[in-house]
Amino acid sequence: MTKQLTTALLLILLITPCLTNAQKKELSQARSIIKSGNDYGRAEELMKGLLKDSTNKDNEKIYLLWFEAVRGQYNQANERLYLKQNQDTAAFFNLNRRMFTILETLDSIDMRPDKKGRVDIEYRQKHAEILNVYRPNLFNAGTFHLRKGEYQTAYEYFEQYIDCDNQPLFTGRDYLHKDNKMKEAAYWATYAAYKMNDAVLTLRHRHMALNDSAKANFTLQYIAEARRWLNDKELYVKALEEGFNRYPTFSYFFPRLIDAYSQEGELEKALQVTDKAIEACDTCSLYYFAKSTILLRLGRYQDCIDVCKRLLSFCPELAEVYFNAGTSYINLALELNERKDKKKIRQLYQEALPYMEQYRRLAPKELEKWGSPLYRIYFNLNMGKQFDEIDRLLKQ
Repeated sequence: MTKQLTTALLLILLITPCLTNAQKKELSQARSIIKSGNDYGRAEELMKGLLKDSTNKDNEKIYLLWFEAVRGQYNQANERLYLKQNQDTAAFFNLNRRMFTILETLDSIDMRPDKKGRVDIEYRQKHAEILNVYRPNLFNAGTFHLRKGEYQTAYEYFEQYIDCDNQPLFTGRDYLHKDNKMKEAAYWATYAAYKMNDAVLTLRHRHMALNDSAKANFTLQYIAEARRWLNDKELYVKALEEGFNRYPTFSYFFPRLIDAYSQEGELEKALQVTDKAIEACDTCSLYYFAKSTILLRLGRYQDCIDVCKRLLSFCPELAEVYFNAGTSYINLALELNERKDKKKIRQLYQEALPYMEQYRRLAPKELEKWGSPLYRIYFNLNMGKQFDEIDRLLKQ
């Protein structure tokens, strides 16, 4: 063995006991601090310092003392809140969160097999019972940050609350089926992700969130929006369909589903949607107007007129309904033979006249829409004065 190698080995042998002594000293110091009930923060920093050394990362004693140091700070903060003394609520919730992170990490170490492949889990049951008491504050922290508009932080707390069900530490607790707040936590996590415009996180807990029946309509809205952000048109439409079928009067789904079908030229499907919507609420003007517009596009002009008349009987101020009715009368006239059906054509233009003139009164700036129809009506009814005015406006 060379002289240099011998020297190196000697240094290692000398340093190792020093490191062990230093570790023992800091562990002892942390224990004394925790026992005294003072300066828990200092005890935590000592343990975090030890964990910076990779050789300590599996040392269970360090994690146990770290947990006690954080729990001491938590209890002190909790007392200050109870006594309405000065205490940062966000910092209090963060202490609660750290306790979970520490013991979940320790559990992963505790469950590792020894050199002979044996697993002896020492702390799980005790630590699960301890954390189960603190777990509701993960939910409370989420709602706290949600109210403050801190959606990222709120999401992280709700995620941690939900994730307890996946942690080996809580094996047997079955939070998914036994904790009634799980579905609500999933909803608020979905909402927070939606507010962040994060499509992936919005969809992560969607199935559990839909179990919160009181807010399932909003959950379906968030799901649809997430699909749209991902440019997944097929799943976007499916989400709209599910939302509309379950909640036909909810304001979000109807117009977007009609628009989606219309863009694809699926007007018959769009018409079925309007019929179902009207069946759910026969006094909603939007549903009747949408139906009249679809019927107009389908060329079912008399049906369009009938729907417009029904709508105007209880909602006479909607300008576009007059336009749809007037246009339908004009289109019916254009379908007839000019020589054989002169009388009928004139009658149809007379029917169209009050509707298109009323549309002009209600939407005076829409010259491009009412100009040409009124030009045709006045021409066919020989209304010279009115025809000259429209002719002049169109030329301008």
